[in-house]
Amino acid sequence: MSKSVKPEILDARVVAQSRLFTVEQLDLRFSNGAQRQYERMKGANRGAVMVVPMLDPETMLLVREYAAGTHSYELGFPKGLIDPGEAMMDAANRELQEEIGYAARDLTHLMQVSLAPGYFASRMEILLARELYPSRLTGDEPEPLELVPWSIYEVDKLLSQNDFSESRSISALFLALKQLKLGL
Repeated sequence: MSKSVKPEILDARVVAQSRLFTVEQLDLRFSNGAQRQYERMKGANRGAVMVVPMLDPETMLLVREYAAGTHSYELGFPKGLIDPGEAMMDAANRELQEEIGYAARDLTHLMQVSLAPGYFASRMEILLARELYPSRLTGDEPEPLELVPWSIYEVDKLLSQNDFSESRSISALFLALKQLKLGL
């Protein structure tokens, strides 16, 4: 049995839907004949970006914002959905302007990551932003976000913060450090 043979989808049906998510139930048959039901959550299929903005070679900019999933304020990097028809780089620059009041002259794509691919059909593009300049756009946040400058040399302190726990932000941090050729 080859691991590269995908299971056959025998049936797919929507079992729940909200404004943001669709829950789909799949009836699957695996290459060994085993059959199972899986559920997966699908988002808006728009894609998303997360950006590690570097104010200067030593200073990252993070934001602290409300996270409804944990009902807490979380520290992380600027992020958001890609609008229909919008290019990834344009979405990254728009999110920077909406969330931190800067745009970037230099954007580097680091990696595409997934979030819980066993049940969530969602991917996020991680980017590094340099050569920032002041530029503000109005976003859709219900309250102003707290802008938090952080030294790239205080990564251990950042990782010990209780409110810096989102796996995508932690991944973005390590991808940025690798790109910047900075070890821990």
